[in-house]
Amino acid sequence: MPDDQKDRFGDTLREAEKAREDLYFAEQDKKLVEKMKAAQQATAESAERSAALNRCPKCGERLASRSFHEVQVDECPACGGMWLDPGEFKALAERENESWVGRLFRSRG
Repeated sequence: MPDDQKDRFGDTLREAEKAREDLYFAEQDKKLVEKMKAAQQATAESAERSAALNRCPKCGERLASRSFHEVQVDECPACGGMWLDPGEFKALAERENESWVGRLFRSRG
């Protein structure tokens, strides 16, 4: 086999090896970019949650805690909305026996 043909096969093997290497590193880069995007999204979601904490879902104003029939509720000073944590609605309904809310809970109980 002539030397020039032998070198040509060597070049072909080196090119194939280089192509496999390039593909491997491209896949590694893709995985790294996906991991970075996921981390960035998690950070953004956490910041968004933190910014919305104790804010009115309707207008964004900071909520004020208020005692209403011995139950602590969150009230918006801007729009007047009242926001209840789990169990607070039922506690208020139990104190209002003759209201439609109280009757609703009695009929389900």
